[in-house]
Amino acid sequence: MKSTRTYWNPLAEQNSDQWEVIDGSDGNLLQLTIAEDPQTGDYTRLTKFKSGYSTDAFGAKSHDYPEEIFVVSGRLYDKAFDMWLEPGFYASRPPGEIHGPFIADGDVVILEMSYPGQAIK
Repeated sequence: MKSTRTYWNPLAEQNSDQWEVIDGSDGNLLQLTIAEDPQTGDYTRLTKFKSGYSTDAFGAKSHDYPEEIFVVSGRLYDKAFDMWLEPGFYASRPPGEIHGPFIADGDVVILEMSYPGQAIK
């Protein structure tokens, strides 16, 4: 079962120390896992892109499990789809769907729900 936590604001300044820098991003990408299921590996996470950052160094990505994303704030360009994602954009990605690399126009926050427990073996 996914972890739970009653009403808190992960975007509030007093919670900024809970974010972790993603390796290889020189501090331009941060993540905060806000719920996870230790049995299945499923998780809900926020990812922050600093303005102007490009994930070209990481290349395009795909996963063997489904994932959903929701753009909370900012604008993000997805090179795989040749489109700008703006606040309110949502995607439900099937396993294997290629996405990225990304370029942030302004600071960007993405809500991600990933389901490794449903991975295609």
